[in-house]
Amino acid sequence: MDTRGSIDLRHHGDLDATPGLLDFAVNVRGDGPPDWLAQRLAAAVPALGRYPSPAAELAAREQVAARHGRHPDEVLLLSGGAEGFAMLPRLGSASAALIHPSFTEPEWALRQAGVPVTQVLLPPPYRLADADVPDDADLVVLGNPTNPTSVLHPADDLLALRRPGRIVVVDEAFGDAVLGEPESLAGRSLPDVLVLRSLTKTFALAGLRCGYALGHPDLLARLQVGRAHWPLGTLQLEAIRACSEPDAVAWAEREAALIETERAALVGMLTAAGVQVVGPARAPFLLLPVPEGELVRKKLQEKGIAVRRGDTFPGLDPNHIRVAVRSAEPARALVTALKEVLE
Repeated sequence: MDTRGSIDLRHHGDLDATPGLLDFAVNVRGDGPPDWLAQRLAAAVPALGRYPSPAAELAAREQVAARHGRHPDEVLLLSGGAEGFAMLPRLGSASAALIHPSFTEPEWALRQAGVPVTQVLLPPPYRLADADVPDDADLVVLGNPTNPTSVLHPADDLLALRRPGRIVVVDEAFGDAVLGEPESLAGRSLPDVLVLRSLTKTFALAGLRCGYALGHPDLLARLQVGRAHWPLGTLQLEAIRACSEPDAVAWAEREAALIETERAALVGMLTAAGVQVVGPARAPFLLLPVPEGELVRKKLQEKGIAVRRGDTFPGLDPNHIRVAVRSAEPARALVTALKEVLE
């Protein structure tokens, strides 16, 4: 099914989060990076008078590689995970399959490059085992955990997508927000699997654009063809290195544990209020099927709360909204407002 004519593939939660609203639309934790990371970045500011250092780039790649048990040649630093999606057409796919509902930026990039795309739409409860992927697809792209469904697919189901001549791309933008990262492929060195990771969500670096790709050196070399010189700035290199060090990984793990607690509390409040939640949810956001979801979203906006519309995700209709997991006080405000709107 091809729905590109009816939805905006470039819609993002920040378009729903009007300044001044209580923000449940954007999946970024907090208003900015933790203090220890902010201090690390501030200390790097004096170096901005020089071009980004090759030594700094190598140090960041080595740290990412150590974090995932990979070789540095298997790491490609990115200006945000979205840059990795923009590079996908360079893989030369003749037929790509995008598994939906999911983040739409990869599809937009492939379509812009003229790559034939098939949307593989999963029915509720959005399990990968139900995916009918065309046999001739030489590129398959999916998220894990998946935005917006919050489903975490088993690693075995991901690996079952592999075929001779096919590249499987797994978007793990929220991988570090899952406690223990049990289904991640980031630590698996496979010639036909490319993993994209983002540091902008858990570490609140959306304004700095930091991420990386993990894959076979040959795949990474193909992605980089025609890439600009100095593709990442000094602060991006410093942030990627800092967020991949053991203390930072431990910090992210504690944050993932907190997300689990906050998510369980929010699910409990929503369920008690009679609101359906797609589950089991494993990401720092929830998908809510609600009657007249677009009207509900607008009424919540009038009450000072921003939520993410669902109808710009292929496979979902306007009767869906996505909400970010937040701490207890804003979560209660959301549930109270949602209950009032639905009555």
